[in-house]
Amino acid sequence: MEIVEFTENLVKSIVKEPDMVKVQSFGGEEDSQILEIIVADSDKGAVIGKNGRMANSLRTIVQAYAFLHDNKKIKLNIDSF
Repeated sequence: MEIVEFTENLVKSIVKEPDMVKVQSFGGEEDSQILEIIVADSDKGAVIGKNGRMANSLRTIVQAYAFLHDNKKIKLNIDSF
């Protein structure tokens, strides 16, 4: 499973409108990759969480997945429609 698919499945399990979730990968700096997570506006709070705790947890899980699969450093951007 690719990092984009993994992240998309992870986020879909959190939100109320999983059909609205979209994850795109962009090349960042030479040693990093940027993942843009786009969710419905009503789900943005659930993905970010109180004081950003859910977003930090997502970053940690995605970084761990990337490390295990010899990927680059991952940065997450969370946005809504």
